[in-house]
Amino acid sequence: MIETNTSRRNESLLQALNARHQAITNNIANADTPNYKKTTVEFEDELRRIVENGKNGQLRMRRTHEKHFPVGSPNDSIVHYRVIQNNETAMNNNNNNVDIDREMALLSENQLLYNYMADRVSGHYKKMKNLLNDLK
Repeated sequence: MIETNTSRRNESLLQALNARHQAITNNIANADTPNYKKTTVEFEDELRRIVENGKNGQLRMRRTHEKHFPVGSPNDSIVHYRVIQNNETAMNNNNNNVDIDREMALLSENQLLYNYMADRVSGHYKKMKNLLNDLK
């Protein structure tokens, strides 16, 4: 398939948003679990750096011999994210730190971002499909 740096970045961002969705829904599911500590997914700083620099700032490596260890795969994420567990706070009497109202707001925001990025990725492939159809 015809792929651009922007389409790869957008697809990678969808993966990060999906990881954030899973973390938020896990927090919501465990809102009443004693001693549960919420998790968050952070990727905004990495995304900002990629957008401002136009590239990820890493050297491209390649294997020069088939017995060398693989360096990376084309399916590796461009927008790297990290899952962080917040052990610092306790919100409820049961030592749980999930604020259900905040998590629901984050879930709505994340869903809007995901839908937007899914439309962008879908639009890219629709454009490529139309270009290829026009070549016939």
